[in-house]
Amino acid sequence: MSLRIGIVGFGARSALWRDVVVPGNDAVIAAVWDPAERAQRSVAEELPDARIATSLDDLLSSGIDAVMVLSPDFTHAEVAIAALRAGVPVFCEKPLAITAEDADRVLETARVTGTRLYVGHNMRHLPLVRTMRDIVRSGRIGEVKAIWCRHFVGNGGDFYFKDWHADRTKSTGLLLQKGAHDLDVIHWLADSRSETVVGMGGLTVYGDIKDRRDRSEERMGEWISHDNWPPRTLTGLNPVVDVEDVSMMLMQLENGVYASYQQCHFTPDYWRNYTVIGTEGRIENFGDGDGGVIKVWTTRGDYAEPDEIIPIPAAEGGHGGADSALVAEFLRFVREGGPTETSPVAARDAVAAGEAATISLRTDGCSISIPAVAPDIRQYFELQS
Repeated sequence: MSLRIGIVGFGARSALWRDVVVPGNDAVIAAVWDPAERAQRSVAEELPDARIATSLDDLLSSGIDAVMVLSPDFTHAEVAIAALRAGVPVFCEKPLAITAEDADRVLETARVTGTRLYVGHNMRHLPLVRTMRDIVRSGRIGEVKAIWCRHFVGNGGDFYFKDWHADRTKSTGLLLQKGAHDLDVIHWLADSRSETVVGMGGLTVYGDIKDRRDRSEERMGEWISHDNWPPRTLTGLNPVVDVEDVSMMLMQLENGVYASYQQCHFTPDYWRNYTVIGTEGRIENFGDGDGGVIKVWTTRGDYAEPDEIIPIPAAEGGHGGADSALVAEFLRFVREGGPTETSPVAARDAVAAGEAATISLRTDGCSISIPAVAPDIRQYFELQS
């Protein structure tokens, strides 16, 4: 029998429904809940056979086998907790929550109820990241000692400063909201978590733009354009803009690895650059999708002469095929349980690192220690995998 999947939130990430219903997944979208009238019209057009639920409770009691939480970040914790308590397996889009405290509440609810929890960190399925992890695991660059990531968010003004993302009460900040992906990747490549962080950054460009308006009835596709350049010419920013547009953080991981992450939302180009340095070499990517490469240095020499150049594997679908792989893994997890590439505990660790760095940069750049997840929760998820 096909899995009956429910969806909460039919906005920017709702396109994942198409990855649910592909041949081989044996799943259907049975019901959707989103209180916005526009979202309901979209559901009726795109999924005419799906039930439009009248409330979250209505959705959770509709006989669905699992629910995908694709609503805005500040709703993730409460929606996920309600679903877990109802015994409905959960796919929660990243970030798991916008505070470590709420992320811990979600994990504790999953432990107490025994309901399956999966977090949508799709970059663990990204060909670039998987290839870099394979190289690290092979031992070719020795023991990892440092990881650097620079994220050039070329469409940042359109993506994150024209709706709720720009309001820190709804996102905490972009080190957490946007950075959760990269922080999780850094932790995954290092096989550890951030134990101490320091942050620095500010609202340096978009805070000066006075043209603001409420876009709650609009969709991102209606306001994004490459013609919105240079950044100071943007119009129609969110009424509240109080998150940083350039930020950076330093991390000391539990296993001694040192890492750094930089994020800028007004660059002309849009891509991520990772560098992983080990005791016997280093790797670095140039481009992060089809056509990009990973360069490997394992002998002394000139920067322009790597020992090997590895093309990033091509893949079809959203985020370089990562979305389809992510959804397929979730559906298998709902049916069978077992190990997954994504990790609820690691998702919590990414939230905790991003939140702590944001607190640091908004105070005096002080060093902040991050408590580990409770031992009983860690053990529960380790046994589950």
